[in-house]
Amino acid sequence: MIDFYKYQGAGNDFILIDNRQNVFTGDKVALAKKWCARRFGIGSDGLIFIEKDADTAFLMDFYNPDGSQSFCGNGSRCAIAFAHFLKIFDAKGQFKAIDGIHEAVHLSNGQVKIGMHQYGAIERVGNDYYVDTGSPHYLSYEQEEADERSIVTFGREVRYSPAYAVNGVNVNLITPRKKGKITVRTYERGVENETLACGTGATACGLSYADLFLTESEGVVDVAVKGGDLKIHFTKESEGLFKDIWLEGPAVFVFKGRLDV
Repeated sequence: MIDFYKYQGAGNDFILIDNRQNVFTGDKVALAKKWCARRFGIGSDGLIFIEKDADTAFLMDFYNPDGSQSFCGNGSRCAIAFAHFLKIFDAKGQFKAIDGIHEAVHLSNGQVKIGMHQYGAIERVGNDYYVDTGSPHYLSYEQEEADERSIVTFGREVRYSPAYAVNGVNVNLITPRKKGKITVRTYERGVENETLACGTGATACGLSYADLFLTESEGVVDVAVKGGDLKIHFTKESEGLFKDIWLEGPAVFVFKGRLDV
């Protein structure tokens, strides 16, 4: 039997296991596929193992529900909250993920800030955009009242199109609101459905919006998702490129249980 903890960040929910003492040495992919299933397992948007790391507070070993691996922004914030509970992360520090080392801050109000990476400038794809923020994201803007596209239908069309079918892509629909505020819906590869939030997606959308519509060299974009609210802090470096990128939002403990593996 293995203890697990359930956390959620703006509706993105995760199973977390403290594996620093190698309590699980089996097939992590199979475990993710089994227990992330919402009707036959615990149900989650991903499985996270907290592992020892020589250079940082811990290594976040993340698996999507289909067993694939990628960087996960909201999962990282939940991992920081869990690491804080385990007393291996205090207020500020670093952790390691599949795409390298990230800075993190555990705030006293239950919010967590994660330093994010951008890989390459924002690219134009027809009328839409593409950017990699640790996971690849396709971005499409919609009108607040007139655009009623289904994120699942549109997401699957793009994700399984010839350009992205092999490696997959996350698909986002962005609705601008007031200045500095957007609403985002996301179809996530690996989950292969809409999720209530996506941290790398919110980051990608926030950077795109700042690039297109904000003249300030630095600031914050408020991103409303179905599961809550996130903040994207940014500093413009050049057209389509940003630095000092932070993803801020809640990371909440839900429950603890035991797995029979």
